[in-house]
Amino acid sequence: MPTGDGTGPMGEGPGTGRGIGLGRCRGRMGGDKPGSGPGGNCVCPSCGATVLHTRGIPCFSKKCPKCGSRMTKQ
Repeated sequence: MPTGDGTGPMGEGPGTGRGIGLGRCRGRMGGDKPGSGPGGNCVCPSCGATVLHTRGIPCFSKKCPKCGSRMTKQ
């Protein structure tokens, strides 16, 4: 938008990006890596204890019931 008229170079406008409309997104960030998505378990990296993941509560905000370490998402 060098001229300030709201137009840009050809092929660089809304709807030309990648990742929109692929239909295979999981979770808020749209990843398909381990730990993405609403389901799964929270796992302690220190002792290996598992707790069922609660939707809307990040695993890193939970503490391990056995050793007190921060949990991670599996």
